[in-house]
Amino acid sequence: MTRAAAPRAKISRLGVEWALRGIVSDHLSVTRVAAGLGVSWSAANTAVLAEGKRRLIDDPGRFDGVTTIGVDEHVWRHTRLGDTYVTVIIDLTPARDKTGPARLLDMVEGRSKAVFKQWLAARPPEWSKRIEVVAMDGFAGFKTAAAEELPDAVPVMDPFHVVRLAGDTLDQCRRRVQQDTVGHRGRAGDPLYKARRTLHTGADLLTEKQTARLEAVFAIEEHVEVEATWGIYQRIVAAYREPDKKKAKQMMHAAIDAITTGVPAALVEIRRLGRTMGQRATDILAFFDRPGTSNGPTEAINGRLEHLRGSALGFRNLTNYVARSLLEAGGFRPHLHPRS
Repeated sequence: MTRAAAPRAKISRLGVEWALRGIVSDHLSVTRVAAGLGVSWSAANTAVLAEGKRRLIDDPGRFDGVTTIGVDEHVWRHTRLGDTYVTVIIDLTPARDKTGPARLLDMVEGRSKAVFKQWLAARPPEWSKRIEVVAMDGFAGFKTAAAEELPDAVPVMDPFHVVRLAGDTLDQCRRRVQQDTVGHRGRAGDPLYKARRTLHTGADLLTEKQTARLEAVFAIEEHVEVEATWGIYQRIVAAYREPDKKKAKQMMHAAIDAITTGVPAALVEIRRLGRTMGQRATDILAFFDRPGTSNGPTEAINGRLEHLRGSALGFRNLTNYVARSLLEAGGFRPHLHPRS
């Protein structure tokens, strides 16, 4: 009998194997797995998490071969009860080397320099020495923690967050000019509001209709500040789209120089962007020397975790959420389906 089921187990070994594959490979919910096994939710959840930790999560070998990591914050529950943020650490090595998708390494409660620093300090020295690149957003706490615990690693502020930072700057300028010119938030008939999505389209991708719409918006004298901010946004996007990385780095360097000195006081959003990008210029430009290092896969995994939370109708226990997240996005499918 012990070959069919573990002592005092409620589910057979084959049933637990089926359930674990359903969770990891087919992205089934625990409710669906429990229904398939004909057991309660708690019985299925306890069995799957225990087997997943034993075979996959607690395997020390899953940290082997990591040379590039990404770090970001993630909202794990949308309530006011306790800390709603966690720090996620992603293995970007497969994505950078083009050997497979990025995978979730770990998730720790809170979002601060101390949280990330403590996680890094807990890694073995040999592992830390192998880390070459740390991709991150503009949060200075992550950069400081990486500098202190991984002094030999290169911090890279990835394109995803740089473009989003420039895009937010453009939106802030558009909203301010909207208020200054018409005295209210954007409405359906307002030119700036109608062009809000077109403003974020790359200049080389604009259709004739979109080009005409922007020309009409920029023809209005009061919109000159929006046009100037749009120009900076397009220069940043163009730098990342340039296939020649040496030329792209020069383009980005020129864009940063343009917004850090001599910007008119009226362009408050550009001046603010210039201060941020000027302080992180080294990290931004480092990307062009290490193409493929992006936190985009980190955002993709965040999206998968959002879907997981929606399928489960939310989580109340962080320990349970971390385990389910690792099974969902930890890259364990090859372990359950080894190639013959």
